[in-house]
Amino acid sequence: MANQQASTSATENAQLKAHYQSYIDYCNQQNYEGILGFYTSPISINDVPGAPSQVTDQIKSIFEAFPDWRWEIRRFIIDGEYMAVHFNITGTHQGTFQGIEATGRHIATTELTLYRLADGQFSHVWPFVDFASIIKQIS
Repeated sequence: MANQQASTSATENAQLKAHYQSYIDYCNQQNYEGILGFYTSPISINDVPGAPSQVTDQIKSIFEAFPDWRWEIRRFIIDGEYMAVHFNITGTHQGTFQGIEATGRHIATTELTLYRLADGQFSHVWPFVDFASIIKQIS
């Protein structure tokens, strides 16, 4: 019985990781309609509830400053209804970001995000992006 549970859990984890990879693919492709399908409504970001479109608006603003911004998964951990994802992020500063005009500089940083799932969608998100590193690289 324990082996069957472990196998089921491993299968579910693999399916969830594949599902999440499709989310990252939508993000990297700037497919905002596709991205919206991954969020509950409302969605809580850093414990503040809001509309899913607020999340895609934030993502759009990142791509306005870094059109080639890419997320790449480094680590993926699942614990019940929670998921933690560690990313590498790269991009080229080609638009205004936090008041800093485009520099053309390439950036590389990391992100760690914790998600809470509800029926396969993200209901809560706690992102931790090293924005200080980005500012340092483009200043």
